[in-house]
Amino acid sequence: MHIRDLDLNLIRVFDAIYRQRSVSRAAEALGLSQPAVSQALTRLRLLIKDALFIRAAGGVQPTAAADALAHSVQQAMLLLEQGLHASASFDPAEARRTFRIHMSDIGEAEFLPGLMQRVRVDAPGVRIETHQLDYAQIEEALDAGKIDVAFGYLPGVEKTVQQRLFMERYVVLARADHPVLTARPSQGVLERLDFVVVRHHTETAKVLDRLSLSAKVRLSIPHFMVIPAIVGATDLAVVLPLRIARKFAQGGRFRIARPRWSIGEIPIALHWSRRAEDDPGVRWLRRLAIDLFREPARRGEIGD
Repeated sequence: MHIRDLDLNLIRVFDAIYRQRSVSRAAEALGLSQPAVSQALTRLRLLIKDALFIRAAGGVQPTAAADALAHSVQQAMLLLEQGLHASASFDPAEARRTFRIHMSDIGEAEFLPGLMQRVRVDAPGVRIETHQLDYAQIEEALDAGKIDVAFGYLPGVEKTVQQRLFMERYVVLARADHPVLTARPSQGVLERLDFVVVRHHTETAKVLDRLSLSAKVRLSIPHFMVIPAIVGATDLAVVLPLRIARKFAQGGRFRIARPRWSIGEIPIALHWSRRAEDDPGVRWLRRLAIDLFREPARRGEIGD
């Protein structure tokens, strides 16, 4: 098949069905009737010489040929969309656009207040959506345009463009009158503590593992924001980044301890796809985030 034989509208239909896993939902997303989408799918099946989608519970499932085609289709549509964005200017004061950002729950606490204050002033028509993705999903989501940028310490996310914002360190937090925890706890003191870990932030569990403290974990939870209620009412301690520990410790209810460990600092960065380099809206968002959150390199440290 030659591309001159292909109606490019059929590609939009294919992409919608592949993403929605349903002909009816694809029709709704495209603003078309279900018979029109079914007819387009029939035409595409004849051109490709493959069923492309087969009936399944709740919709359809792609064939192997559809899976093979989907990545190329999504990349082509993304490049076309980026080309259209690049040809248009972005005026934040007049823009009506939704930006999708990966952030963990502690990232939301760290970044969203300042970001939304500026967005409200500079771009009142802009909306922000945050998403919490697994590390393994982030590169693909950026390349596919499912998210525009990603914030945080993202080990294993290496094929993105990155701008380091600041360095972070891990500390231990417990209630202010904790009977064991000291300001500079030794390994022996740490071994007398019981810990709560946050599953979504896997690096904290790795810290405890490196210190041979995994057996001291008594509670595992999905998110950080319930930590103050738990730690404030028990003798449990938690390993977490210093900035969020300082937020929790405001008001004097909690004690922050800096153990005598050899765990180095971690880089907190802004990530985006090379395919979004020339998108004026994403460029504006990147510059805003860097302006708000990037800290100067320390003396003797090479800046990014």
